[in-house]
Amino acid sequence: MTATIDIREPRKILMVASNPAVSGQTGWPIGFWWAELTHPYWEFTEHGYQVDIASPDGGALQADSWSDPRDESGYSADDLISLGFITSPRHSALVDKTPALSELDLDSYDAVFLVGGQAPMYTFHDDTRVHELAARFHEAGKITAVVCHATCILLKTRLADGELLVAGKTWTGFANSEEDYADEYVGQRIQPFRIEDQARELEGTNFVVSGRFRPHAVRDGLLITGQQQYSGVAAARLVIQALGQ
Repeated sequence: MTATIDIREPRKILMVASNPAVSGQTGWPIGFWWAELTHPYWEFTEHGYQVDIASPDGGALQADSWSDPRDESGYSADDLISLGFITSPRHSALVDKTPALSELDLDSYDAVFLVGGQAPMYTFHDDTRVHELAARFHEAGKITAVVCHATCILLKTRLADGELLVAGKTWTGFANSEEDYADEYVGQRIQPFRIEDQARELEGTNFVVSGRFRPHAVRDGLLITGQQQYSGVAAARLVIQALGQ
């Protein structure tokens, strides 16, 4: 019997993380959340996918300090996947020098995965490049996945016909209960607005949340959303399921 060799090109996933920013609420330097990048990255690469990490502007990225397992706060001290990524020279280089979206052949990717963190509330929310990226994949019949605070783009992202991408869809994002916890934890309001509040004001869409900081991801057609930093793997698995390998 002759063995069959699979010579298909691997599926390609584009992960997009925010460029660094400064919070207008707290004055902190902010960026992406490590677990929302590293855990899905691990899931995709373990399934043989090619994963590229990019950002709207390109260049070096910065993570939210509390998402770093080495941070003195100890908030993410048990995140061994992120710790391994950070301390691997080959992997840390992927966020030390990212390509800009304008430098990529976007049509070569099978899905896009937008990483959350504190910065997207400032950097993604009004960035038409990010909105157009999500709409482009969706209208091409490809998967658009968005997690945590990156879901703020779905409050504004519109398709070519002018309709919101989330019109008629069920989706999730960072919950009010989680914002309450985070605000109480640091003793002040962190975010400039709340995704759940604004999502529930939209007509013709169904925004849902699960328990506070519980893994929760939703697929509705070509759109996959994850509630918060503990939902990255769940969202990645839905992407893998949708791609069929």
